Amino acid sequence: MLDVHRGAMSWRQVRVLIQHLPPESATMTGLRNALTPEEYEEQAQSGKPEEGRWSMDQHLLAGVTDSLQQIQYILVRANSDSKGPKPKRPEPMRRPGVGGPKKRDKINEAQADTLFKLINGGAA
Repeated sequence: MLDVHRGAMSWRQVRVLIQHLPPESATMTGLRNALTPEEYEEQAQSGKPEEGRWSMDQHLLAGVTDSLQQIQYILVRANSDSKGPKPKRPEPMRRPGVGGPKKRDKINEAQADTLFKLINGGAA
């Protein structure tokens, strides 16, 4: 055990200092980036924001970044040739405690026909 009286810190004191670092610190960012998707999900379910949080500034910057990417995507799509390649829709920045985007299932021919009938006034 380290001697507190000689200027050395105990392991408890080190832990407390690390836990109270600002969310944007290099240490907290490193700890957050080391989490697996399962650990992110566990944090989201158990409500442990101190283990995977961002500062308010970081949330705001991520929101601004996502918005700018969406605007750029819309601008490119609106002004591009319909015959040319289409850009991929941008994915939002990954936030602590939030898993990656869910994959969308494509509809099959029978589902497309049913949808077409419903849109055009037919009953399914």
